[in-house]
Amino acid sequence: MSAPSPRQRRKDARPQELLDAALALFVEKGFAATRSEEIAARAGVAKGTLYRYYPSKDELFKAMVRDNLSVHIAESAAQAAQYEGPIANLLAQMMQAWWAKVGHGNAGGVCKIMMVEARHFPELARFYVDEVITPSKALIGGLVQRGIARGEFRPVPVEPTVHMLIAPMLHMLLHEHSFGAHDSCHEAMSAEDLLDAQMALLLHGLLAQPPRT
Repeated sequence: MSAPSPRQRRKDARPQELLDAALALFVEKGFAATRSEEIAARAGVAKGTLYRYYPSKDELFKAMVRDNLSVHIAESAAQAAQYEGPIANLLAQMMQAWWAKVGHGNAGGVCKIMMVEARHFPELARFYVDEVITPSKALIGGLVQRGIARGEFRPVPVEPTVHMLIAPMLHMLLHEHSFGAHDSCHEAMSAEDLLDAQMALLLHGLLAQPPRT
């Protein structure tokens, strides 16, 4: 069987090139302000080529969310399903891994876009809730419930606890993709350090027998 030609390889790569171009432009300009022809030009193709792969800007956005966020949620869920160690350790590892894969790069900007523009695009907002928010809350909530069932965590209301775990991450995402480049303390206080501090504070409140200092 002969190897694919350069033309075929480029054709096969186009969907990913379009997703990468869309992510970069959506983060730079926002969803509403980004035009389809700009995405096509950034990817080096004609506008008609874009529509052959993604029929509308909305569908392109959905594919970009799946490519940059949904896949990491699914990976974390698979990891959690096989994990047998302390839930506190897994929560801390997942927060750090999520920041490394999503929060620190352009993908984290998608969360900011949805918080800013969701009200103007209700269909995309519903999609984002179903694709990102609901699975994320179910994953973290399931871990909190497992910790309670094992006696590792004290009995706490799961839903508010999930929000407490997620909220600092959202704060860092907003900071990273708005004031981050202009904050004089940005380099001195890393997101990783903030996550460590957050988990130490929250988990010592969750543990049935907090460690002695």
